[in-house]
Formats: sequence, structure tokens, C-alpha cells
Amino acid sequence: MPLFRYQALNARGELLEGQLEAASAAELAARLQEQGHLPVQVVLAGTGTGLTSWRSLLRPAPFAGERLVRFTQQLATLLAAGQPLDRALGILMAQPDEPAARRIIADVRDAVREGASLSAALERQHGAFSRLYVNMVRAGEAGGSLAPTLQRLADYLERVHRLRARVINALVYPAILLVMVGLSLLFLLGYVVPQFAAMYDSLGADLPWFSRTVLTVGQWVRAGWIVLLALPLLAVLTVERLRRDLVFLQRLDGWLLARPRLGALLARLETARLARTLGTLLGNGVPLITALGIARNVLSNRVLAAQLETVIDEVKNGLSLAAALARTKGFPALAIQMIQVGEESGQLEAMLLKAADVFEQDTQASIERLLAALVPAVTLLLALVIGAVILSVLAPIYDLTNAVG
Repeated sequence: MPLFRYQALNARGELLEGQLEAASAAELAARLQEQGHLPVQVVLAGTGTGLTSWRSLLRPAPFAGERLVRFTQQLATLLAAGQPLDRALGILMAQPDEPAARRIIADVRDAVREGASLSAALERQHGAFSRLYVNMVRAGEAGGSLAPTLQRLADYLERVHRLRARVINALVYPAILLVMVGLSLLFLLGYVVPQFAAMYDSLGADLPWFSRTVLTVGQWVRAGWIVLLALPLLAVLTVERLRRDLVFLQRLDGWLLARPRLGALLARLETARLARTLGTLLGNGVPLITALGIARNVLSNRVLAAQLETVIDEVKNGLSLAAALARTKGFPALAIQMIQVGEESGQLEAMLLKAADVFEQDTQASIERLLAALVPAVTLLLALVIGAVILSVLAPIYDLTNAVG
């Protein structure tokens, strides 16, 4: 089902924002009304105004990353210590610094006090907790092992968070380096180079073609500084438009997967995510078809997510998970073989978690190798660019000095 982003007013007049799956916008609006909320806006998650979309990117969700891990760990600890659920939630209300997070915990506690199960109370929180989270809690409630389930869920979330953090950290330094060198290059071209251009014009110097090219670019930069200031805004608007273009995003994901080294790395990363999610869900009693549907939403690559949709249909028709995955040609052969062994031995959950460990370690090693090669390569390339600009400006001075001498 498609994912919708919505805004609604609750009974207290507070604006609620979140994301939920529904067959249509009308169905989601009706569901919100049944819960006593007034829908304000319901749009596909990939659409919306630029301001709203970018605000959602810049403002973190009330429960995400470390905050969600900490909440889950603390709730598991309190329940394991024998605290009643409503009292445990009351204790946790004082923990988050984010008012929205405290309000969500308060709503969950109130729903539990009114007789709702924890999974039902979490599901009412307008997308603050993922389907995976809610289904894990529901499975723990059904099996009478809520505290151990929450602890396993916390471990899973922590692993996912660490893996995501590694990927982001690997890209931070090259990104900062590119920005700093880009600013330095703009300063050279927009301020330093035009001064040399004026000096060479006054001397009537005959410059080599490369120096003439750099000096001309410098004059363009200086004359078109207003355009350069508008470029970041244009880039933001372009990115925002492309983020809402589902066809473009699908093609981009396919293009990334087709890159020889990058595609293999992305496939292993997504495989680790898929295996960890499936293994964790199956270990808590979630049926395979349901677990696959949840895992599909965990994948960030749209091509692989679409392939997993095909896998779900084939598994429903009686095909084994390993055979269905093998037909997609998108997932690593090693992962498929491990899943096949797990199915044949009746230990699918354990083999999925083992496959997740293998591919997480492999991905981490690949990212570290990539970073070790990327940073020096980017540094060398940018140093060559800046060096070439400086040399193109200073070389004519050396030639003029030799001519005078």
C-alpha cells in the first residue's frame, strides 16, 4: 500500500504530523476521523510543498535513531524489573527533552490506562512507530514475553542505527572537504584571479591559452556573483522537485545498482538490512508473509523493494523464500544460499540473523576501504585543481620576469 504523509488536529487542538500506509488518501482521512482527529492535509509521502518537505528533513522525528533505541531499552528494563506498563510509561515521560516525544509517550500511557494494548496504543501514534516496531510488540504481547521482545527490538534498532551512522560518517569528511575547497576555489576565481587579469591587461602580456581560460572564468565569476548566490537555491529547488519524481527516483536507484562496485555495496547493505529485519520478526513469531511486507518498507532502494514485492507474491504462491529471491537477480548469491540452508534445516531465523552479521561486517569493511581510498583521491584531485588555477595565474609573471631579465 502507498505511504501517505498527513497533518491532523487532535481533540486538544494540537497539530499532529506523521506517515501511515493506506489504500487511498480518503481511507486515511476516514481513519483519522474515527480516531477523533480532524484531517488537515493528506498527501503521498513523496509529494508535498517544498517547505513542508524540507522542514520534515531538517527536523528529526520525535522517535528516531538513538532516542527510539533508548526508549525501547528503558521500557524493556522497567518491564523486566516488574513495573506495570502504565507506570513504566509514566517514568519514561520525564526522559525525553523533545516535547513532541513526551506528548507521544503520554498519549500511549493514556491509551494503555483506558484498556488498549501497547501495540494498539503505539499504532495510534500517527506513524511515530514503524510497522516493524508495532508488529514486534504485538508478537511479544501474544507470546507473553513483552520485555524480552522489547530488548531484542532495542538490539535490532541499535544495530540498524550503528550501520546507518557508519555510512553517514564515511561521507561526512569528503563532503566537508568538497565544500571547503569549493569555497576556496570561488574565492580564487572571484577575487584573486580578476586582480591578476587587470594587471596583465595593463601590461599587454601575451598569455598562454590555459591562463587566458582561467582568467576569463574568473571574470565570469566576478561578474555573475548574483547568479552564483542563486545557484544553491536553484539546487535546493531542483533536488526538491526530483525527490517528488517517483519515476526519476526509481531510475536513479536502478542506475546506482548497475554501477560495478557501488551497486554491489548497496546490494549487500540492503541485504543486511533485509536479513536482520526478517530474522528479528520471525524470531518473535511474525508470519513470513507479514514479515516480508514489513521488510519491504525497510529497504531504501526502490528497485530492490519492488523486487521484494514480487518475492512476496511468489512466496504466497508456494515458492520458497530462497527460490523467490534467486529469481530477482538483485540479492547476493551468498545470502540466498544461506537462506536456502536455513529453510532446509528449519533454522531460517538463525540463518537470516547470521547472514545479517556477515553482510554487516562485509559492508563495514567495504565502507572503510572506500573511505580510505576516497579521502586521499578527493584531496589529491582538489589540490591539483587549485594548484592548476594558481599556476595558471602565476606562470605568466614568471615568464614576464624572465623576458625582462
